[in-house]
Amino acid sequence: MKARYAARLRGLVSCALMLCAAAATAAQGDASAFAPQPLPAGTLRIWGHPSFAGVVQRWAEGFRRFHPEIAVVPQLMGSDTAVPGLYGGRADIALLGREPNITDENGFLRPKQYRYTLVEPMSGSLDMNAMSAALAVLVHRDNPVRKMTLRQLERIAGCGGARDEHGTLTWGELGAHGDWADKPVRLYLIDIESGTGLFLLSRITHGSRRLAWNRVEDFTDRRRADGSTDRAAEQAAAALRADRYGIAVSTLRAATPGLAPVALAAEAGDRFVLPTRESVVDRSYPLARRTYAVVDRAPGKPVDPKVREFLRYALSREGQADIEREPGYLPLFAAVRDAQMKILDRP
Repeated sequence: MKARYAARLRGLVSCALMLCAAAATAAQGDASAFAPQPLPAGTLRIWGHPSFAGVVQRWAEGFRRFHPEIAVVPQLMGSDTAVPGLYGGRADIALLGREPNITDENGFLRPKQYRYTLVEPMSGSLDMNAMSAALAVLVHRDNPVRKMTLRQLERIAGCGGARDEHGTLTWGELGAHGDWADKPVRLYLIDIESGTGLFLLSRITHGSRRLAWNRVEDFTDRRRADGSTDRAAEQAAAALRADRYGIAVSTLRAATPGLAPVALAAEAGDRFVLPTRESVVDRSYPLARRTYAVVDRAPGKPVDPKVREFLRYALSREGQADIEREPGYLPLFAAVRDAQMKILDRP
């Protein structure tokens, strides 16, 4: 009897897992195969961050199988040169691994007198350095607090009102009990002036830099004597390892066995989600990152045909598969991908 019951239970569990996997696959969906449209011969110039080199090379090779008449010329010198290349007439697509900033926006708007168009070609990475990695909120492994809302993270940063900004915040106010309840919280961040830091502020403080600096410390990338980079995310995690009652916003790559990630919810009542490949792609994780293709599209006019065709390839089944073949960046969720196609097709 027990053996039959166990076998039946295993069957039900297996069936449930299969149904969940099928639902996830259906939600992510297969992109449509690329259907090329005629183009005149020309050159497509792509500027952006060097971390896009592998994916852009695969896109260029795949695109030229359909369009040998188009020469794809990447010039990946950095995010800060990408948008200036676009409005300066030297680039056709500017690829950013961070959110566009005020310098990008004003630099384009002043000469053009209209705003650029943004298309998201792929998701940021789960934990790869310099590849728009999702931010992970880390605590000491003994910390009883293992889930948190972005509103609570805002309070820790000091943007939840006058008391939060100047007073001491304890772990008890965040739900901890016992020995942890009266211990003050200290927050370690990635440089708030960096692209990553500005993304974090946009999510937890609505862009405000008015932080509680009496309990907040941020770190910037530093060059070591041997020429390697001591990354801000690693420094924030190292500070946390030395502070049992601290909390760090870093990356999963910087987490060591002595640290643990915190599950996040955007709002109270939302589901708490840990950073995983799946939660980054489907964007259920609140601190997942995005990438952007910035294009010049005048009001009332379509996207340049060769730019539209290349981005259509990037969003196609072939282009999204190219992303999977390179370590780091991740493909788009079906709903996000479809929304980007609509941007390209907008009259």
